[in-house]
Amino acid sequence: MNIYQRRSLFRRRDDTGVYRMFLLVVLILGGIWLIRSVQQGDVKPLFLPTATPTRFATSYTLEGDAHFTAGKLDAAIEAYREAATVDPTNADVLAQLSRVQTYSTALLVKQVDILNRLDESIASAEQAVTVNPDSSYAHAVLSFALNWKASYISDARERQTLLRRSEDEAVRAIQLDTTNVLAQAFYAEVLVDQQKWTQAQQIIDQAIAQDDTLMDVHRVNAYVLESLGEYALAIEAYDRAIAITPNLTFLYLRAGAGYRRLAFESPNEDVQRQLYEKSLEYFAQTARINQQLGVQDPTPYLSIARTYSQMGEFFIAIRNVQKTIEFQPDNPVFYGELGVLYHKNRNYETGVLALKCAVRGCTAEESCPARGDCGPNDLPADVQGLPLSASTVYYYDIFASQLAALSTSKNNRCPEALEIASIIEGSEYIQDPNIAADMVVVRNICAFSTTTSATNVTATPEAEMMDVTPTATP
Repeated sequence: MNIYQRRSLFRRRDDTGVYRMFLLVVLILGGIWLIRSVQQGDVKPLFLPTATPTRFATSYTLEGDAHFTAGKLDAAIEAYREAATVDPTNADVLAQLSRVQTYSTALLVKQVDILNRLDESIASAEQAVTVNPDSSYAHAVLSFALNWKASYISDARERQTLLRRSEDEAVRAIQLDTTNVLAQAFYAEVLVDQQKWTQAQQIIDQAIAQDDTLMDVHRVNAYVLESLGEYALAIEAYDRAIAITPNLTFLYLRAGAGYRRLAFESPNEDVQRQLYEKSLEYFAQTARINQQLGVQDPTPYLSIARTYSQMGEFFIAIRNVQKTIEFQPDNPVFYGELGVLYHKNRNYETGVLALKCAVRGCTAEESCPARGDCGPNDLPADVQGLPLSASTVYYYDIFASQLAALSTSKNNRCPEALEIASIIEGSEYIQDPNIAADMVVVRNICAFSTTTSATNVTATPEAEMMDVTPTATP
């Protein structure tokens, strides 16, 4: 007997299909979310390189502080710039960048480079003030940058405008924080440049009484003392600043210049010699620090040259200026200084060549004879002439005088001499009685040369040089 299993009247539905459908929907939605997250950057694709850790602004600031203390001002500027890039809303970082930019101009020689750097410094400080208008430190540093730029401006009106603005910023910094010693020091510096010496002395004395641990305070104190003619005390103040920051070479340069000034005013030859030697020690120390730091700075050699020039040792002075040209073969200031030294050393022909590079400019081929021929470390370079200014009028004066004195019937240099004389006479510097007297001599020599040429009588260059010697002082 066959017994069959009883079947259900209705078929049972397969439940696994519902779960499959639910899982499929979840996977689809998850895929869409993943794709959108990758596109938006919320989820990074696999196998990307490991991200480089980002440095904090504080790290760059500490690096900048270390470079500044070490005397590496260009490296300090770069570090502070990086810090400002990472944290552009940090007014203190921007102000510190401005402070170092301003100090770095003490190591520059070309005025165009100095003014460009000061403009950068002012821009950094102004950005700091914009970021935080209530930052006393930012206003103080802006005052500092404006004041230093004013010292390089020859136009009296523009200079006074910068000084007034600098004073306003310093006063504002002190109003925001009466304990800001740095603001007091920079305010005293502005007062010196405004010839308010008594008030400047009072302000800097207050700053020293509050905090004598800052290099800036002792530097400004030395500056105030220099303005009062207290060069020995100024040197002591520079020495205190050097003790705080021993690798800032511009402090050595200022102290060395103080010793040179004392030597120039000393009536005793033995004391004078000792002071000159002390001056040379500071300049030599500056050169050694630069060599250790790998800094290519011609400034100490120029200072050494000026000291030897005051000592009457022109040959050694010439060698040091030639050393500066090795660093910057296209710098017209160095050719001007070299031309003056050649003139003092009675090497008039080479002096004219050097002064031509300084005043008129010269080609690369002309630059070598102008520096006394190129040595193994010298590179020929095109030189752009310097415009007439308070710092270059001495080059113009001697150049015109030597051209006139060396002019002969065979080599008539009077047209160029008279052209230079006309430039000087058309400027405010002709009011200097010494310069005015030199230009009169130039015109008399050239007038005499024209007369003697008409009568076939020619004076020798040696005789003419005995008749005229420029009397202007640098």
